[in-house]
Amino acid sequence: QLLLKLKVDYKQMTGQDYKAGCPPSENLIVSNNGPAADDCDGEDLVDPWNVSASSTKGVDYDKLIVRFGSSKIDKELLERIEKVSGQRAHHFLRRGIFFSHRDMHQILDAYEKHKSFYLYTGRGPSSEAMHVGHLIPFIFTKWLQDVFDIPLVVQMTDDEKYLWKDLTLEECHRFTVENAKDIIACGFDVNKTFIFSDLDYMGASPQFYRNVVKVQKHVTFNQVKGIFGFTDSDCIGKISFPAIQAAPSFSSSFPQIFGGKKDVPCLIPCAIDQDPYFRMTRDVAPRIGLLKPALLHSTFFPALQGAQTKMSASDPNSSIFLTDTPKQIKNKINKHAFSGGKDTVEEHRKYGGNTEVDVSFLYLTFFLEDDEKLEKIKEDYTSGALLTGELKKILIETLQPMIAQHQERRKQVTDEMVQQFMTPRPLNYKF
Repeated sequence: QLLLKLKVDYKQMTGQDYKAGCPPSENLIVSNNGPAADDCDGEDLVDPWNVSASSTKGVDYDKLIVRFGSSKIDKELLERIEKVSGQRAHHFLRRGIFFSHRDMHQILDAYEKHKSFYLYTGRGPSSEAMHVGHLIPFIFTKWLQDVFDIPLVVQMTDDEKYLWKDLTLEECHRFTVENAKDIIACGFDVNKTFIFSDLDYMGASPQFYRNVVKVQKHVTFNQVKGIFGFTDSDCIGKISFPAIQAAPSFSSSFPQIFGGKKDVPCLIPCAIDQDPYFRMTRDVAPRIGLLKPALLHSTFFPALQGAQTKMSASDPNSSIFLTDTPKQIKNKINKHAFSGGKDTVEEHRKYGGNTEVDVSFLYLTFFLEDDEKLEKIKEDYTSGALLTGELKKILIETLQPMIAQHQERRKQVTDEMVQQFMTPRPLNYKF
């Protein structure tokens, strides 16, 4: 931890990445303009259960990459994804919403050699209604499934929510089915997608459980305490749970899909707060003779109150839910969305607004697909031509039809369709 912190400090001081044996050049001007502005010197808190940033601009993702030891998605990787997939990169990639990766080059190497891979993502069903932030990994995973034409497994961690939250097993399982409807409404192909509840699948799949046990044997209590911050008063279910989230990373956990193959690579699109689970998984994989999963990390979807925290399903005012009416969406954005504008119209016209902290603008970077339109909004807002109220109106007009269409698609999802997606079965894919 100390070494990683020193590397971050070194980069801030010199503007260069630290390289062993390459001292900074003599004539390098070290910028030292007194204390850093905008309270950035605090440490961001990021783990699978809590996210809070020390700065109003949100989490410092460059620092997080250094801290977690992942790699930045650079221009070269973007171009390679476009070349291999034959499609323009998704706007989440172009805009740095998915910003970090582990071993993505190896996935593309395999795909170029006509060796396929599969996708794995998940959802912790803690409430009946999902919010718009929950859609981010699924929108992106759907794009990946379409452009690479590959199978997808979606883990519903109802067991985790039972262990961590004050919910009954029945409630957790019911939330799984309700959340699965929202996931199916994103448009996934039933012939290439398997959604499973841990509470159901664990008992029905000996191979899955065997992989869980292998991981459990190779991770010590000390290690999970170090990675996840567990204490002596945590129930033993929590301590063993990370092995259950690790198991879908291995193709042998799904014999009905991969026919017992152990060597199908796995790519996991997820928010970066889930990375500790997969750092552990990647550490264990070679020791149990299995492949390390590759990852694509997304930034957090900010709460309406500002980018210092992520949107939470348990706070109705911090979130726009997929069940909200057009009127609720309008009221929430107008009332709660943190503004980067100035206090008076005159000041705003003169100095312009700050798009780095304005929640309405941040949401548009996620949901407005037109790059030129977004750039124009940014110019107008920073110059003061566009007022906060007008920016909020653009967001409202973007979100209202998007959520209404989602609700329409969700209505078409029957219990039989959910059953179909959740039944262990072979999937259509070409290997």
